[in-house]
Amino acid sequence: MLLTIDVGNTHTVLGLFDGDDIVEHWRISTDARRTADELAVLLQGLMGMHPLLGDELGDGIDGIAICATVPSVLHELREVTRRYYGDVPAVLVEPGVKTGVPILTDNPKEVGADRIINAVAAVELYGGPAIVVDFGTATTFDAVSARGEYIGGVIAPGIEISVEALGVRGAQLRKIEVARPRSVIGKNTVEAMQSGIVYGFAGQVDGVVGRMARELAEDPDDVTVIATGGLAPMVLGESSVIDEHEPWLTLIGLRMVYERNVSRM
Repeated sequence: MLLTIDVGNTHTVLGLFDGDDIVEHWRISTDARRTADELAVLLQGLMGMHPLLGDELGDGIDGIAICATVPSVLHELREVTRRYYGDVPAVLVEPGVKTGVPILTDNPKEVGADRIINAVAAVELYGGPAIVVDFGTATTFDAVSARGEYIGGVIAPGIEISVEALGVRGAQLRKIEVARPRSVIGKNTVEAMQSGIVYGFAGQVDGVVGRMARELAEDPDDVTVIATGGLAPMVLGESSVIDEHEPWLTLIGLRMVYERNVSRM
């Protein structure tokens, strides 16, 4: 089985693949203070619950693929693979790793690994041109050309960041649950804030994607828009431009990159 790990700024998502199928997944908080040993214990606890894996760390794992936006966590995961999975092929997405997607930006090294991995999966699953909208700590919009090239994107504050900022900076406001309100016009403060978040972000997605699609293709209708990320379901029903929802897009991309690189190791 292949273990895939996507380390984001707020959450880390892990997926277990049996061939092309994801058979288990977990979401944990990202903590830059965790050591390699702590991460190993955490992995053992999670995977020990799966019936297809053994009780010992590494039992049943044939490969590992990792991408991370937090350098300190990537460093510790590198140590985890060395110390606890020494005999298992591991691919850590960083410069030099074969992805199959050309990066046509001013400085390819500054593009987040997760965004490139999303582009890999988008090209393979849906072809180009495409736009990937990833609802994470930031909401990112990534453009893939008709030839499968990553050509750039947009970064906006994410849903949770916006909710937290409202609660901190608003004198009469507070942190709220991100949920769809009864109506657009809120009847109380909480619903008014929920409406602003849900419908505000849906409007942002429609506006940004529309502008990107017009730059990306002669016919904007030819562009496939894919949503992913933990908070995507909050916006799916309110956005008019999203064509596909693939919650495991990054994990699928990690599997593809692993397969493209493991034969070279």
